[in-house]
Amino acid sequence: MSLAGKHMFGSIEDTRVTFVEKGVDANRRDFLKALLEHNGFEVLTEEEKRKSEEDPQLYTVAVTDMVFNPTIWVYQRKLRTPDGRKVTPAYWNQQTEDTRPQYWDEKPSKEGHNPEVE
Repeated sequence: MSLAGKHMFGSIEDTRVTFVEKGVDANRRDFLKALLEHNGFEVLTEEEKRKSEEDPQLYTVAVTDMVFNPTIWVYQRKLRTPDGRKVTPAYWNQQTEDTRPQYWDEKPSKEGHNPEVE
């Protein structure tokens, strides 16, 4: 599911939730649960039904905050890592532990061009 932009909501058991991601493995579930709980969210997880015993066990991760939208929170840099750094899309997607890179290119487009002077 990742950062799709849609605000998806429903229920886990009798609790209304905003779905964060569906169809994730146990490693991804644990990562999201720890990150979101660190940021003050109540996180609920649910095992998804498997078609057969050979299929891997997948999970749904959700929060009880009905206005939470992962895409907005990540791109507005509202989430923090456990050590206080701002979460980037690459960090959210577990592509890197480095939170310094932005989603835009910081290199000047022209030689001698300094965007800080403008």
